[in-house]
Order: sequence, then C-alpha cells, then structure tokens
Amino acid sequence: MTDDWYVLIEEDTRTTERADGTEFKLHRWMLTGTHRIGPDRAEAATAAEDAALNYLPGILARHARPGDEPARHALLTQDGAWIVLVKQRHRECHIRVTTARLVHTREEKEAPSKSLKEKLRSAMEGPVPAPKPWFWAPEGKADRT
Repeated sequence: MTDDWYVLIEEDTRTTERADGTEFKLHRWMLTGTHRIGPDRAEAATAAEDAALNYLPGILARHARPGDEPARHALLTQDGAWIVLVKQRHRECHIRVTTARLVHTREEKEAPSKSLKEKLRSAMEGPVPAPKPWFWAPEGKADRT
C-alpha cells in the first residue's frame, strides 16, 4: 500500500457533433489531470487550492490570448473538493479539483496468446462467456456465485 497523495482535476469537456443537419453540444466530465504530490496530505490540499485558483481549462486555454485572466468563482465543499466556475469572453466551463490518496495499484497483465489449435476450437465452440459484473454482497447476505 502507498501513501502518496494526488491532485485530480476534472473538466466539463465539450464537443460539437452534427447529425441530420442539427448541431449537438455534448458535455462530459473527464479526468484531465492526475498530479502526484507526495506523502503530505496538507501539501496536497495546498496544491489543490492553487489548482482551483489558477488552472485554466482546455476549452478556455485554446482561445486565450496572452495576458487574459478569466473570471473565476471557486467554491470549497465540505469534503474538501473545489468546484470552480471559469468564464472568459463568451465561453464558460467548470472544473472540479480534489485530493485523493492512492491506496492500491496493479499493473496490467495480459493472458498468453492462444495457439492456432485454441483459436480454431473457440471459433467452433463460440465465444467464451463474459465475466460476471461486479456487485456488492454484504457478509452473510448473498452468495457471489
């Protein structure tokens, strides 16, 4: 287990799609920044505050000119997350800045490649069943099988 603290930055990203002559503006939350701070929780909180007060979202950065300073309203929630509304000219967006402690990490592991014989067998038998989705069963309440 590790005790590293991170600052996470999420943005309301927007894309414009066109379908059948209609223009759709699509909004989606995306994790746009993962910044390792170190073992000090207080330093992570200070870094999160700095990001909330200074980070410029990509939507605005693409159109910013040197010297531009956007309007900013930074709100600190009870749980320590920052919700920031940022406006510049006729564009506006919001970001969420949080601190998080890394408690688990696992490297990716790929299964070995199938032999030609296994590929032919699976083609004849059909696809393997998909893994069961995760669910929570409190102890003694339900069986996970």
